Amino acid sequence: MLKTDCFMGCECPFEMAEIVLFSAPYDSTTSYRPGARFAGKAIRENSYGIESYSPYAEKDLFDLKIADVGELELPFGNSERALDMIEAKTGFILKNGSKPFILGGEHLVTLGAVRAVAKKFPDLHILHFDAHADLRDDYLGEKLSHATVMRRAWDILGDNRIYQAGIRSGDAEEFAFAAEHTTMCKFSLNGVENFVRRVGDKPVYLSLDLDVLDPSVFPGTGTPEPGGVSFQELHNAVSTLKNLNIVACDVVELSPHYDQSGVSTITACKIIREILMVISTID
Repeated sequence: MLKTDCFMGCECPFEMAEIVLFSAPYDSTTSYRPGARFAGKAIRENSYGIESYSPYAEKDLFDLKIADVGELELPFGNSERALDMIEAKTGFILKNGSKPFILGGEHLVTLGAVRAVAKKFPDLHILHFDAHADLRDDYLGEKLSHATVMRRAWDILGDNRIYQAGIRSGDAEEFAFAAEHTTMCKFSLNGVENFVRRVGDKPVYLSLDLDVLDPSVFPGTGTPEPGGVSFQELHNAVSTLKNLNIVACDVVELSPHYDQSGVSTITACKIIREILMVISTID
């Protein structure tokens, strides 16, 4: 019988794991279409629709040391409490000597993880793939929102520590802020190689908002934005990260029920598989 309560191949005991997956099923600040809270369960079930072996990386998930410890039970409507719980879980994984891998959930969940990772790695950098800048100081008066998450990360890290790619949506103030405080590659992922060269061996947090993909490829998301990248372009960018010191990452903003074909969920599964291959040190 298939074990569908974990991501395929991620059955290593926690104490021995190099990478630890967990879900943060939170979408209480979603501003358009909710549903990202259901992503973790859908990803786990549908991961068995792809092969555990990656012909790109020439690795198999079953040969890697990855644990899937399931979903947090988060308090909907209390963003700060949810972030505290995500931060605590991430910190516990880091204390084990493992790399946290968070499955969203909306993009705000990233902030809880970044808070924990930045405490362990004070020189942390963020690599952010997204359709949206997420640099608003507030959204409808709220400081904690999926639309403010990178601004709140900047509050922690400061200037020139956040690299954003694929961005094609935001208000004028966000783009003005980015020009002064982050590095932004608009409309494509073509500048990722420059980030890899510049950051060297510094610790990196990878945050992938799946709406960086074009909605013709990935309609199953809460805020679809036309003009995005193809799956192959995203995969090529992920492949360039193999020499980075990625210490934690997340994949967020799948809302599976907006794509009844299931293709968006399978797409998420495949890119998660490829990221796991890239951040694992096991050959």
